[in-house]
Amino acid sequence: MRNANEIKFLKNRSIIKFEGEDFLGEIGIDGRIFKALTLARISVGVISQQAIENGLSILVNEADAEKAVTCLIDEFEEERKSGKVSQIYSINNVSVLGFVAEDFNKVLAELARNNVFPLLLNQVAGENRVNIVVTSSQDEKTKNVIESEIFKKPKTVHLAIIGHGNVGKTLIEQVLQSSEEIRRRKKIDLKVVAVANSRKIAFNKKGFNADWNDEILTAQHPSNVEELINFSKENQLENLIVVDNTASKDFVKNYHALAENGFDLVSSNKIFNTLPIEEYRKLRYTLSKNNRRYLYETNVGAGLPLIDTIKLLHLSGENITRIKGVFSGSLSYIFNNFSVRNDKFSTIIGEAMEKGYTEPDPREDLSGNDVARKLLILARELDLINEFQDIDIQNLIPENLLSVDKNEFISRLDELDEEYQKIKEGQEPGHVLRYVGDLHGDLQKDKGQLDVKLISVPGSSALGQLKGSDSIFEIYTESYGENPIVIMGAGAGAQVTARGVFGDILRVSETK
Repeated sequence: MRNANEIKFLKNRSIIKFEGEDFLGEIGIDGRIFKALTLARISVGVISQQAIENGLSILVNEADAEKAVTCLIDEFEEERKSGKVSQIYSINNVSVLGFVAEDFNKVLAELARNNVFPLLLNQVAGENRVNIVVTSSQDEKTKNVIESEIFKKPKTVHLAIIGHGNVGKTLIEQVLQSSEEIRRRKKIDLKVVAVANSRKIAFNKKGFNADWNDEILTAQHPSNVEELINFSKENQLENLIVVDNTASKDFVKNYHALAENGFDLVSSNKIFNTLPIEEYRKLRYTLSKNNRRYLYETNVGAGLPLIDTIKLLHLSGENITRIKGVFSGSLSYIFNNFSVRNDKFSTIIGEAMEKGYTEPDPREDLSGNDVARKLLILARELDLINEFQDIDIQNLIPENLLSVDKNEFISRLDELDEEYQKIKEGQEPGHVLRYVGDLHGDLQKDKGQLDVKLISVPGSSALGQLKGSDSIFEIYTESYGENPIVIMGAGAGAQVTARGVFGDILRVSETK
């Protein structure tokens, strides 16, 4: 007798579809089908009636499919002539999975999350036994999902890491180092099965190990999303997450296609969430339609739990009235140090570059655009429809240095020193400089006011006491009044950003 904890798994089967009108409900139809097929020495697995389709589905061995169709056409010749039977045909290359499930709807939901929709199902209610039929191209994936859901086997989650620079490389190492502990503690088996840069993508169905970088060097596949989608389908991979660690404007164009092909999204890339509001909403619709998730906690606060906190406050009905803070780890380091040391402004910028806090071209930080993007992302979490051009941004770069190449700009950093020394010395006693993002105004309307600028604050204030490259966010709400919720901590660096991305991966994995 078969163990209840086993899955009956039959390959090389065909469905014979038998479509007609009301006569299918007549007494004796099933008997005629069985009799005709038995006389033809064809074994019948399952007969299932679909009232909506006015039809029957019959399961047979694939080798018998053509013979079964011919046999039934002969048996129901009169009904075909009269129009009661419209067509009889076969669907080949299917597999049958039989199992016992107390909550079959939960199993169906998990299969749907993995883009598996049974062609046929047959339930024996009293025994909780279910037979489902799926295409052979999805049978292994279906079996894996059922085993994880019913028998509580570790759930395999397949990761595709896009971008393996500082953050991507650190993330891969963190996943590899933690995988055994996560498998033991959370019953989740994380496998990095794809790693890509802008030129090529490497695949490993069993999951990369410590030699992952060597496999990328010898990879032959061009880096495009079609390659990734085809790989996931050919290898029947379930529980798919694509992780975007790039700053690419081009890669975010693939988010829709990935969601439609069974991938959840985790991203440290801020680009998509700052696209025009129409694109922003279109992706949310695609995600909802395909039951996919998109997490991006590191878009604003690196590893800090900022976006989750704002989402929870907003969804709970809390009226958020203002969000203000130092959003940039690089500019935090620059002004925290420049405000209290006697060194030149250019010297501090050079230090931030050496420590890896800034982008290779520090103008990307000093322009204020990065802070502006983060501020816009938070505004949209409050359902505001602001666009990037609505933001009032103070660019810290003199106009004569905006268009020179990167190397020339870096060689002329000392041209900034005089102006910023004057700004520093022009402050009130006991004040320090901070470059802040500020979302304010009537946030119950369609749009808020968004400002990104350099300000002077008392050194004793929360903003003024900021150290190192830390970020700080003050969230003002109607309930808390003048006392904001303050979230402060490391706002830059590959380690904390990768750890934040890892946290998003685990959150998606646990809800799959």
